[in-house]
Amino acid sequence: MKRIVLFIATNLAVMLVLSIVLSLLGIGRPGAGDTLELGSLLAFSLVVGFTGAIFSLLISKPMAKWSTGARVIDTPSSSTELWLVNTVKALAERAGIGMPEVAVYPGEPNAFATGAFKNSALVAVSTGLLENMNRDEVEAVLGHEVAHIANGDMVTMTLIQGVVNTFVVFLARVVGFFVDKVLLKNNSERSGPGIGYMVTVFVCEIIFGLAASLIVAWFSRQREFRADAGSAKLLGSSVPMQHALARLNGMQPGALPQSIAASGITNGGGWGALFSTHPPFEQRIAALRSVQS
Repeated sequence: MKRIVLFIATNLAVMLVLSIVLSLLGIGRPGAGDTLELGSLLAFSLVVGFTGAIFSLLISKPMAKWSTGARVIDTPSSSTELWLVNTVKALAERAGIGMPEVAVYPGEPNAFATGAFKNSALVAVSTGLLENMNRDEVEAVLGHEVAHIANGDMVTMTLIQGVVNTFVVFLARVVGFFVDKVLLKNNSERSGPGIGYMVTVFVCEIIFGLAASLIVAWFSRQREFRADAGSAKLLGSSVPMQHALARLNGMQPGALPQSIAASGITNGGGWGALFSTHPPFEQRIAALRSVQS
């Protein structure tokens, strides 16, 4: 649950800081008068909504390597590393994408895929995953990560995050404008937005941002089901992925840096299920059983 809270808080913080800075510079604030320039406001909202999301996507690979201490395997130094590279290569060829960089990082069982482009992504696994799972299970996890890349999930989630952020910024300012008009409707000498506008925008961005997080989390959970099915398709059977999820269900997945936490292995559910970026392992196993071959 801590990881979910941090994920939501980080996105809200980035959006709030960016919108506050721009507002202090006079960008995106309504001027004097009784009309709201919706075109200008929408353009402002698009900039605020997409800037942070796109920037995070573009730097996702170097940030993931730096934050996890991942070592890209240029020349395999062991039979395990050779198998790892060859397995990812075979899966990438089946998926019709370019060979991703393959990396290993120290830590408890986990794995992730990231990158802005399908043909230059990164697949990384932890030493704990390699040590605690057999090769069939690791291959299934690798298939899951390659499926994420082939499905374009990183770009899709960036676009979804940008769209919902845009609506949050836009609607918060529309509400703020009308609240400000109601509070100061008899003040004919006022020029520009008042304190009612500022406070309303701040509060609405938090409330709407939490609501938007529900949408983003729902899409994220759906992509996990699709990636599981993608792994089953790449391996020709859903059984290895079922076994991998069952094994992971008995482990405590290793923590990942917040910037890539939503890309790693997480067991969702609990009282924060609606905000969870991943479904519970049990639901994922049940979904795979329905397509078992």
